[in-house]
Amino acid sequence: MDEKTSDLRDLFVEVTDEEAVTESQAETPGSLVSDADPDERLAAVVAEMREHLDFETDLPDPALVAVVRGYYAGDADADIADAVDADPEAVAAARFDLHLLRDADRDGPVDDEAFRAAVDEGADAAALADRVGVSEAEARRARRVVAVEREIRRVNRRYRDQFESILDDRDIAERMADSGRDELAGATEGQEVDVNF
Repeated sequence: MDEKTSDLRDLFVEVTDEEAVTESQAETPGSLVSDADPDERLAAVVAEMREHLDFETDLPDPALVAVVRGYYAGDADADIADAVDADPEAVAAARFDLHLLRDADRDGPVDDEAFRAAVDEGADAAALADRVGVSEAEARRARRVVAVEREIRRVNRRYRDQFESILDDRDIAERMADSGRDELAGATEGQEVDVNF
């Protein structure tokens, strides 16, 4: 401790009648991670979609948030179904409502121009199935995929972008916070940080 620091310490002790020069922090340090719960933000997007779009799913909003998280984690519909206590078909229907299509959803008749033309003409599932040689169930699913693709384009991918922004923001913030803690720990390593004058 240099002479000026010693003089300041003595002055502080004399004026305050305290022996400790420092006090503990009253507040916790700030965080790079947003206080807003990502699941609450995802739920808000789900609620907005439910309000503005025609949802077919009966799954409640918390289960739909789990579907969103599972989809972006790369989980299969069967795994998501186990997590939300539903069957995989219900999860697929929920994904469609949430604009979360997989590449595999676009396989089959969805890629067929004749199928898309028949959808545009308003053909029912039986006619669609006959036209491209698939079962009615496959035709119904493919027709739904075409409708979802068009709806995604109509809303300019807005809801998917919101989901991705929420999940990316949280992931980036957590990585930055972890990195900052590591760098701070490295910068203070070997230094005396709990000094009592």
